Amino acid sequence: MISLASILNPPSGLSIPEILLISLVLGMLHGATPDEHTWPITFSYAIGKYSTKGGMKAGFLFSAGFTMQRAFLTTLGYIGLAAIYKEYNLDGPVYTIVGFVMAIAGSYILKGKYLHLPVDALMKHGSHEVPKDVPLKMTIVHGLIAGFGFGAYASIITFVLAPQLPSIVYAPLPGLMFGVGTMVMQVIFGAIFGNILKAKKATEEQITYIARKSAGRVLYYGGIVFILVGILIILIPSIDNFAVSTGISIPNLDAIDVGFLLVVLTVGVIGLLSIVESFRETFKEDNDGKKGVVKKAV
Repeated sequence: MISLASILNPPSGLSIPEILLISLVLGMLHGATPDEHTWPITFSYAIGKYSTKGGMKAGFLFSAGFTMQRAFLTTLGYIGLAAIYKEYNLDGPVYTIVGFVMAIAGSYILKGKYLHLPVDALMKHGSHEVPKDVPLKMTIVHGLIAGFGFGAYASIITFVLAPQLPSIVYAPLPGLMFGVGTMVMQVIFGAIFGNILKAKKATEEQITYIARKSAGRVLYYGGIVFILVGILIILIPSIDNFAVSTGISIPNLDAIDVGFLLVVLTVGVIGLLSIVESFRETFKEDNDGKKGVVKKAV
């Protein structure tokens, strides 16, 4: 029987089925723990699309992009080209690019434009015009970009599991299974969030407004945070080494570091404030004591 210790520290001499099973479980752990390369993005798209028929499609497209990149990454690991991750710290550039794409998507949702300033206009209160739908074409692009983020789980499937495979033909499979495992957890968390909103007993139009507005704000302001942190790491690389151990032996939970703080700030702070503000806008009473009315979503 495969234990948690052997999953996080896989031995050599594993069979192909064992490698694929461990990769799947690692993907599920990756999706269930706070990871800065996936949580802020998947959280945003999930809350923006959960209540529409395109929700499953959005989740699939993001996960498909992420999975394709992971399959490519484990192939590089098999042939030895992934060593670039050991030589160079790519967190800064990846954070910056991810943040830029997040901000573009958020700007489109909130204002119908892929790039819009000033910033204060995006937080304008009082308007109940339903924001633009989450652009599905951005989800797969975002998944591909986010997949270039490299953490402990990626190290295991790239440098430990992939090289054990008997042929390059099998090399993409650990990344593929890892992506599937991550997708499973994303779907579960998206369903949980959907049930939380539905518990409010809001109309479909109100839920759609709350979901899209929250998603737009998280993507836009979270994107700005990612850009700033990415640039800061590029200029001062030592910042990325900050870590305070938590004593937990599971990656993404083992330390309070830059990645963990990005998740907390983007999902926990910006995400929570965005949802609360969107709820307030939707259910606040007007001068006649009537609840705020949201126009039908388009």
